[in-house]
Amino acid sequence: MSFSVSVLLILFAASVVASFIQRVSGFGFGIFIMTILPYVMPSYGESTTLSGLLALTQSLVVVVQMRHYIVLRRVVPMLLAFLVTSYFAVGYVARFDTVFFMHVLGGVLILLSIYFLFFSSRIHVSQSVPMQMTMGGVSGVMGGFFGMQGPPAVLYYVQSEPDKAHYAAQTQLYFFSGNAFMTVVRSQNGFLTPAVGQAWVFAILGVVVGTFIGTKVFNRISADVLRKVVYGYMAVSGVVALLK
Repeated sequence: MSFSVSVLLILFAASVVASFIQRVSGFGFGIFIMTILPYVMPSYGESTTLSGLLALTQSLVVVVQMRHYIVLRRVVPMLLAFLVTSYFAVGYVARFDTVFFMHVLGGVLILLSIYFLFFSSRIHVSQSVPMQMTMGGVSGVMGGFFGMQGPPAVLYYVQSEPDKAHYAAQTQLYFFSGNAFMTVVRSQNGFLTPAVGQAWVFAILGVVVGTFIGTKVFNRISADVLRKVVYGYMAVSGVVALLK
């Protein structure tokens, strides 16, 4: 399959915006870009595969930048739970009617964002293994079905990490590892096609540009502003899910 110039430009622009959002807020790449990819890629499965490939590339860049802040014991339990649930979710995505569940997901995201926005000062999330595995399991289901595993993980890390540097390091290592695993599973299910490879080669340029701009913004905002950005974008992503 060959893409037209207009589609390639759309892929580039979408990747710039998605990478910027991800770098500033710590999540949102898949949420944003999946509002566009299903309309330009041959199938929904290929759309989620391209989204995952681009997101893991962007996360890898951030992991390298923030490697000194990584604490593996705060990532591994959540990641293990994610691997299990996402494996089964990806296997069912081709026969899954997403419309109803996307609407449910949208409503939940909006309610969560409002709750955390107004009551976050009263909430303390402990760095416990059971909490990590619970959030990782939910994240795996959302990632496998919808290509948006971010919300459960960012809600946990933005509340439990001591500062924004540790928040960025843990979330991006988690997203990189999870997307790498899901890419392998999607490949086994036939979603890693030549069309995905062609689109990735062009769209990755947008990832580089968006990540560069997003890093500049991230370095200038405070931890409090970061939390508000996370909760605000979660509300926006809920509205986007409701409109699908």
